[in-house]
Amino acid sequence: MADILEIVPKWQKEIESFRGIKSTFIIEGNIADIYPTFPENESGEKEKIDFCSLNRAIANIFNSGETKNYYDFLFCDPLFGFSDPLNIGNTSMLVNRCEKQIDEEKNSVKQINGSEKRESHSGSKAIKNSEIIRAAICKADNNCEEQARKSIAVVVNFASHFISSPEGLSPDETALFLNLLYASKNAIRGNRFVNTLILVVDKLNDVPAWFYLNNPNVRTISLPNPDRFVREAYINKYFRALSSDDEAIKKIKNKFIDLTDGMKTLEISELRRLNDKLNMPVEDITNVVSIYKYGYKDNHWERIRDKIGTDIKEKIEERVKGQDQAVDKIVRVIKRAVSGLSGMQHSSESSKPRGILFLAGPTGTGKTEIVKTIAEILFEDEKRLIRFDMSEYTAEHSDQKLFGAPPGYVGYDSGGQLTNAVKNNPFSILLFDEIEKAHKNIMDKFLQILEDGRMTDGQGQTVYFSETLIFFTSNLGIVKDEIDPSSGKMVRTYLVKPGEDYNVMSEKVKAAITGEFKPEVINRIGENIVVFNYIEEEPSKAIALSKINKINKNIKKKKEIIIDSEKAMERIYELCLEEKPRLNGGRGIGNVIEEHYLNPLAEFIFDNNIKAGQEIVVGCENEKIIFKTR
Repeated sequence: MADILEIVPKWQKEIESFRGIKSTFIIEGNIADIYPTFPENESGEKEKIDFCSLNRAIANIFNSGETKNYYDFLFCDPLFGFSDPLNIGNTSMLVNRCEKQIDEEKNSVKQINGSEKRESHSGSKAIKNSEIIRAAICKADNNCEEQARKSIAVVVNFASHFISSPEGLSPDETALFLNLLYASKNAIRGNRFVNTLILVVDKLNDVPAWFYLNNPNVRTISLPNPDRFVREAYINKYFRALSSDDEAIKKIKNKFIDLTDGMKTLEISELRRLNDKLNMPVEDITNVVSIYKYGYKDNHWERIRDKIGTDIKEKIEERVKGQDQAVDKIVRVIKRAVSGLSGMQHSSESSKPRGILFLAGPTGTGKTEIVKTIAEILFEDEKRLIRFDMSEYTAEHSDQKLFGAPPGYVGYDSGGQLTNAVKNNPFSILLFDEIEKAHKNIMDKFLQILEDGRMTDGQGQTVYFSETLIFFTSNLGIVKDEIDPSSGKMVRTYLVKPGEDYNVMSEKVKAAITGEFKPEVINRIGENIVVFNYIEEEPSKAIALSKINKINKNIKKKKEIIIDSEKAMERIYELCLEEKPRLNGGRGIGNVIEEHYLNPLAEFIFDNNIKAGQEIVVGCENEKIIFKTR
């Protein structure tokens, strides 16, 4: 276990540094968790760790070290007003003192102005509470000698819920935050240390911006989810089954710590209770995380491994022709993903997606087809593939379509298309077609998925991508579209062409990808950029023959008409190997066959009223494909 000082979170060290100096802290982020606290011995040293509420953690931080026993506390929230969650016992006394000071202040205003006694704007409970907070922070206890006077820290929980929105405040809401602003700017010292206002909010912009902008008294503290040190400390303290010195148990514990990456301490506490409920042996404790995240224990990848066997490459090559280098690399990644060995070089490997592949190369060369094939191999149904055409996500705020709109925006209740899909089917294959067309905001969001294997959607729910296999496709480095200055028309230039050396072509494509995306994205993809080649002569012929045979087979099945196309194949091959179809890969071959074979064949059948049982012979005369009945 790490040294006790290494476990102290950064946010706690930050508060320790500025307590007694800053009059105001705004605490945001992970505010509904439990947190490590470090009781001190008689010498003031932190020698052990415990876990507690945020209120207790704040109180412990303020009454430790050089400020030990120098602070009294008031706790306030919109629902209960002033309360005593820590059973300190002096809340009523402090509130009563502040109320008397407020009455004296109002009487003083009456004497100066000669007016009737001034009342709080609407006399609302919230405004009255804010006046008490202002008095606690800005006024001294005149009944106490200065030497014995303590500083006061007022903790306002759910501070943003005193108002309906930080913009367009009502007069009462404005008055409330003006009282807090006055307290922030006019805090006095109880003795050695300044009185302190602490606002606890979900996020900083829930508070009116004029409260903290250009206010040098304010320090914003962001609470993250617990880091590895804190998670390890909690697990060491409360998971007794993992406290053994046995090397095998230590390995299980380290994997368990990695699996809890991104989880709150309260969620890890729930894991403990779930494990107790299921009464699982310590060897299977990591399965509790899967049950917690996905709702069930079943691991699809383990079942897939038993079913697919070792002939993945052969199955892929039945549908994707002429991409030997690409297929070899993809198969290696698939095997690693199915075996659960992806990301083993990282410290928290289990949090990352099962596999990440970036497929690049000319159009029509099998990039999308290979992903469909893999989906069918792994899940026996290519419809299990979740596909997104990224040309539909080019607008600035289109990331909200994928990840969900934030509260208050249109579509908030619907969630995100991507996050919803993964929530409903966490064991899945994700395909993001033509990723270069997506708005830059989307790639920034993908960084978290690629690194941490999770994403928080617009509704604040964490969606886990650690059981997904992710594919990106792109045509970067193949073509360049630009406007011809002389004609004003869009002109397409091919940067690489059929017949070019594969290694040279691969380097060009990878350079284009590296130049397009941020280094952080490229680093997370790593060496998993797979470049597809133009389809060469023999694979082109194989694809053409496959398509012709499929057409003939379907006509025989549906119309009972027999087609003999053997004598036309050489001419079909010649047409498919011309430059234009080759530039368009399998789609180009399909276009050639549709134009020169399928369309005239359909016309011949219609014009000649070909019936079931008849046979058509396809041949070639003067480089033209012809059709005759036999």
